[in-house]
Amino acid sequence: MRAEASRQLPEAESTGLTIIDADRTDPLSKCVRDALGSYLDNMADHEVKGLYTLVMEEVERPLFETVLEHTKGNLSHAAKMLGMTRNTLRKRLSHYGIER
Repeated sequence: MRAEASRQLPEAESTGLTIIDADRTDPLSKCVRDALGSYLDNMADHEVKGLYTLVMEEVERPLFETVLEHTKGNLSHAAKMLGMTRNTLRKRLSHYGIER
């Protein structure tokens, strides 16, 4: 088994996020690909529009809810985990009607 190269993005340094080579199958990426594949297969007879917005909204809400649960509602900690400012997080939570 070969060693996997990884790199850290400059904007991810504060979160400790590391990106693994694209040839590695990441469980989260696989899950997203599988879900999108199923969605597109089911929509084969219909015109698909606004897919980017749909996917982002379907992913962001549970992402924020899960991170807030993990941080016990601590917005500063959640924002740091997400790599965004506390103010940006508050705006996104308001957009989705998520209360901490």
